[in-house]
Amino acid sequence: MNMMTHRGYTARIEYSDEDGCFVGHITGIRDVVGFHAESVSELREAFAEAVEDYMGTCERLGRTPQKPYSGKVMLRIDPALHARAAALAEAEGKSLNAWAQEQIRKAVTLA
Repeated sequence: MNMMTHRGYTARIEYSDEDGCFVGHITGIRDVVGFHAESVSELREAFAEAVEDYMGTCERLGRTPQKPYSGKVMLRIDPALHARAAALAEAEGKSLNAWAQEQIRKAVTLA
């Protein structure tokens, strides 16, 4: 998947063969914010403009712009997997939170 970032917001980028242009949507928020352009440089500008417009619209409406992610992750996993992960974290002298963050960082770096 192709992505761009601007001011802490991330956009998913796709190409529309039907429309002959790049199409982007901000991810990680409930509001729907999209943009499009015919070149990558124009797409970067359109994305930045979409983020700025979104923030300006929220300000005019008196509401706080949604933040993409809080940094808090709640997971439901198999208890045996939870126990194994906790044991591995403890063996490395880390909290489960620190260990899991490290594992996720490794996974997304490889992606």
